[in-house]
Amino acid sequence: MAEETFDYVIVGAGSAGCAVAGRLSEDPAISVLVLEAGGKDRSLNIKIPAAFSKQFKTKLDWDFSTGPEPHLDDRELFVPRGKSLGGSSSMNAMMFVRGRPLDYEGWREAGCEGWGWEDVLPYFRRMENDERHGATEVHGDGGPVNVAQQVSPRPVTKRFLEAAQAAGIPFNDDINSPEQDGVGMTPVTQKGGKRWSAADAYLRPAIKRPNVTVQPNAEVLGIGMEDGRAATVRWRDKRGREQVARASGEVILSAGAIGSPQLLMLSGIGPADHLAELGIDTVADSPGVGDNLQDHPFFLTCFRCTENEDLADAEKPRYLLEFLLRGSGPMTSNIGEAMAFIRSRPGLPAADVQLLFGPVYYHDHGFDEGDGGHAFSLAAALISPRSRGRLRLRSADPSAKPHLVGNHLGEPEDMAALVNAFKLLREISRSEPLSQVRGDELIPGDEVRSDADIEGFLRRETELLYHPVGTCRMGSDPDSVVDPQLRVRGVEGLRVADASVMPVITGGNTNAPTIMIGEKAADLIRAAF
Repeated sequence: MAEETFDYVIVGAGSAGCAVAGRLSEDPAISVLVLEAGGKDRSLNIKIPAAFSKQFKTKLDWDFSTGPEPHLDDRELFVPRGKSLGGSSSMNAMMFVRGRPLDYEGWREAGCEGWGWEDVLPYFRRMENDERHGATEVHGDGGPVNVAQQVSPRPVTKRFLEAAQAAGIPFNDDINSPEQDGVGMTPVTQKGGKRWSAADAYLRPAIKRPNVTVQPNAEVLGIGMEDGRAATVRWRDKRGREQVARASGEVILSAGAIGSPQLLMLSGIGPADHLAELGIDTVADSPGVGDNLQDHPFFLTCFRCTENEDLADAEKPRYLLEFLLRGSGPMTSNIGEAMAFIRSRPGLPAADVQLLFGPVYYHDHGFDEGDGGHAFSLAAALISPRSRGRLRLRSADPSAKPHLVGNHLGEPEDMAALVNAFKLLREISRSEPLSQVRGDELIPGDEVRSDADIEGFLRRETELLYHPVGTCRMGSDPDSVVDPQLRVRGVEGLRVADASVMPVITGGNTNAPTIMIGEKAADLIRAAF
């Protein structure tokens, strides 16, 4: 079994892992190995923004699911996760949303010292190249993550913006300002109309450095301990041969909110009783590993569009040519072209619902293509869910997918918020000028009228917005999985840096906060050595 030694071994080339690798390798005296289970990110479906859902359930997707979900008719909910360089930043809808200052102040108050808004804002600014705003008090210029305006939004999207305002939602010119409430266009991680992933931002520049080794198609099997310290990472190449990478400094888990707790438990770090059931020797009894699972549950409604103002014709050959030659046209659409943050009831301290607009028929994660006619979709996501779930191993086999249950919509307040959001979406659809092109309601249909009807629809149709977080919770209490320096409790030389460390999910899309975690993790690691 071959063995190589590096200063740092990073498991996962996703949003946070790429940031950690990129920043650590800026020091030429540091050697870095990045192990990624997926392959390279060369697929055209990665580069074309509008094609992101075509990656689902392919070799580019881990294809996880939660369930049966007890409050959603015992259904299983699809959880796609990117399986290539860039991880889910190579698969997502490219929505760049940092969340509210209130989110991070909540982290700090929960025992995560150093993670308040004023602490994390410099990392957001450092990572950004905000094409529109440039360098301001809240935005960054010259960073690796390119934040752009959409190149070719569809005409019906402008109608949505105006209809939302007619329904009482104020316009917000910058949803990444400290005041998030309101409706506006979605800022996207694109460059020249093409996806700009964390691999584009951090990994591709890092690969040119002689101190960085990136190993795709590397299935990590577990972490080896020596005298209470994470010393090695066992992995298998695409030919099935086992390899060992030794870390003289630290091992950093950046395998995501599903992969990181799974690898901790496979390595003997987790709930001792659960590990014993599977015949895994306990290295550190950490009951919180796999707990605190959160995501953003969402539903959508679809309407016929009576004018050719949507994306129904986006796949015509001339638009592919326009995309390839000019970086413009309908294929640059991220599908969720506009969004709004609203409070579902008075008295809330911040928005608890995110509305999303797509100039396309989008149902069942894109697997249901409808009849191909012109359509648009209105969706609502619960961004401050009260429900919490759990991840556990199914077996000690590293290739076995873990078992996830989110308990989504298990809290009455969560259901009430989405019922109110449903009514608001209908009001927007009937407001001018969107109403001028609104045809039949395709999903759910006019037969859904009463609150009981709406609740039944939500239990049948609610899905997840691809934002799993929280399963390696950060905190200062002994039950937290990692401390505020992201060090795993109970062992030395091991950190987790990805969305799994979030104590509470942020109010909005989670990619930008996850990259920020990687940026801050690199500084924490460098400060320790």
